[in-house]
Amino acid sequence: MNDALSVVGQLRDLASEPQNREAIVQDQGCLPGLVLFLDVQDEDVLFAALQTLRYLAEQPRNIPIMSNELGMMVSLENLTERAGLSGEVLSLAKEVHGILSAPVIRTPERERRKKPQFFINATNKKAKSVTLHIQGLDSTDQRGLCEEALLKVKGVISFTFQMATKRCTVRIRADLTTESLASAIAETKVLSAKQVVKNEAGEEILLALKPSGVEVQQNSVLPDYLPEEEEEESPEKDLGRAVSRPAAQQDGSGSWINAAASFLSKNFYW
Repeated sequence: MNDALSVVGQLRDLASEPQNREAIVQDQGCLPGLVLFLDVQDEDVLFAALQTLRYLAEQPRNIPIMSNELGMMVSLENLTERAGLSGEVLSLAKEVHGILSAPVIRTPERERRKKPQFFINATNKKAKSVTLHIQGLDSTDQRGLCEEALLKVKGVISFTFQMATKRCTVRIRADLTTESLASAIAETKVLSAKQVVKNEAGEEILLALKPSGVEVQQNSVLPDYLPEEEEEESPEKDLGRAVSRPAAQQDGSGSWINAAASFLSKNFYW
């Protein structure tokens, strides 16, 4: 299940970027894989798969393709009725089901499906920026707690606060997950975090993050700052952006992208 969580987590990160969403939906292996992820028992995999679908549904023309995908609506409906699920998983399942159930002009998804291409402009950038909405960020005391929590996370480079909107823009290394930030913030016991992203219309939405069960590597010393030319994106330059393009380190084996493509093709494509 660790392999499944890794793959769906990477796919979710890709789907967080609007320019990737249409290609993900059109790829012949991704939606069938996500449908099967919806039937697993592991809640971390379920939540990541639902987050991915929520991102993809932000592009209206993806909705008819997604709702026509074999097994998609049945699996989502089963999730909304499954006993024992956590509130956050159940809530997100109902939200995605509602979006895909809305009246739309439907088109056959197989006619538009392309061969696997894995759609990523894999870059060698070392940093990305994430914007968080932090519930409970009401005073300088809570800000201090949040600062302490973020400074402990290995891979956090810098952060800035917008107290009036309860926002924190965090610059992190490309291989650090947003869930790690949420987990560290949740450790304060008085704060919680959601990710701020933009939909196709440019409107901000809050994406739930699941901090439980996420292993957070801690710093023994304060994090180093990256040179500006190596940044994916600087919060000072664009506070309105929620996330930067997920970066993938390339190696001789073709990076995790090929591994993800192989994993989905072997296990989730019919």
